[in-house]
Amino acid sequence: MSRRKTERLLNLVVCLLATRRYLTAEQIRRAVPGYPDSDEAFKRMFERDKEELRELGVPLEVGSDQQGGGGEEIGYRIPPQAYELPEIHLTPDEAAVLGLAARVWQRASMAEAASGALLKLRAAGVETDAPAAVGIEPRVDTQDPAFPALWEAVRDGRPVAFDYQGIGRTSVARRHLEPWGVVSRRGRWYAVGFDRDRDEQRVFRLSRIVGDVAADGPAGSVTVPDGVDVRRIAFDWGEPVSEPRPASVLLRAGAAQGPRRWARDVRPAQDGPGDGEWDEATLTFRDADRFAPYLARFAGDVVVLDPPDLREAVIQHLKSVLAAQQGAAEMDGTVNGR
Repeated sequence: MSRRKTERLLNLVVCLLATRRYLTAEQIRRAVPGYPDSDEAFKRMFERDKEELRELGVPLEVGSDQQGGGGEEIGYRIPPQAYELPEIHLTPDEAAVLGLAARVWQRASMAEAASGALLKLRAAGVETDAPAAVGIEPRVDTQDPAFPALWEAVRDGRPVAFDYQGIGRTSVARRHLEPWGVVSRRGRWYAVGFDRDRDEQRVFRLSRIVGDVAADGPAGSVTVPDGVDVRRIAFDWGEPVSEPRPASVLLRAGAAQGPRRWARDVRPAQDGPGDGEWDEATLTFRDADRFAPYLARFAGDVVVLDPPDLREAVIQHLKSVLAAQQGAAEMDGTVNGR
C-alpha cells in the first residue's frame, strides 16, 4: 500500500471515528485530503476506500441523521464502541515496550494530516470527539528528515545508502549501512548498524545525513546479529569532541548584541548586504548543529560567511522555522475562513 493511500485511509478513519453523526460523501470529500476533484473519480476512489476499510475489519456504519449529515442523505461513521479493542491484559514487559513506543511516536506526517482533517471538520461545523482519535495518531518527536526512511529500513530489514557529513568536515561521503536500529540519545537520533564501507558496526547521527536515504538492497536482507543491543551501542558510543573552530559572521550595526559580547575582531565589514551597515566578527564554536539555532534567533541581523557547514545549518534551521509558521498560518486561515 502506497504512503499516499495509507495517509488517506488513516484520515478517513479519523474523520469517521471522531464524528458524532453521519458524514455524507461530500462532507468526507471536503475534510479528507487526497481525494480528486472529479466527481466520478472521487466516487470510484471512495468506493474502493470503503471496501478496503471493511476488509481491514474497520466497522463502517451507514445511515442518516435528521440533525445533520444532509437529512435523509446517506452518511457514514465508525462507532467508537465497535472500533475499540476489548480489554487487554499485558505483562509488565509488554507494557514497558508499549510505553516506550508511545514515547517514540510524537510527530509524523500522517499525524499532521489527520489533525488537519479534524480541523476541517470542526471548521465546517461538525462536532468531533478528539480523544477518540488519540489512539490511532502516530507521532514521532524528531525533525530529522532521514528518520522516516531509516525507521522503515530497520522495520523492513533493508540496507540503505546516504551522504554523511562528519564532524568538522566540509564535504560529504557516501556511506552504505545495514541498519539494526534507530535510537534516541540525549535529544538526538542515531542509526546503528553495520557499515559496509568500514566493515564494522558504526553509529551515525541523523542530523548529519545530507539529502535522501536510498534503498541499497532488497527487504529482508539485513539480519541483526544475535546478542546485539543497539541501544547500548548508541549509548556507549561517544562522539569525538570537536576542537574549537572560528566562524566569520556579519553583524548588523547596532544589533545582535548577544554575539557581539563574546565575539572577537569586530570590525566594519568591507562588503555586506545592501540593507544597512554591517560589522564583521569572528566567533568560536564546536558543534554546528548546536550553534546554528542560537545564531538563527537573530534572523536577519546575523549572516554566517564561513564555515560552510555552519552556514548551511543556520539556513536549514531558518527554513524549518519558516515552514512551521506557514503551516500554522494555513491552519489558522482554515479555521477563520470557514
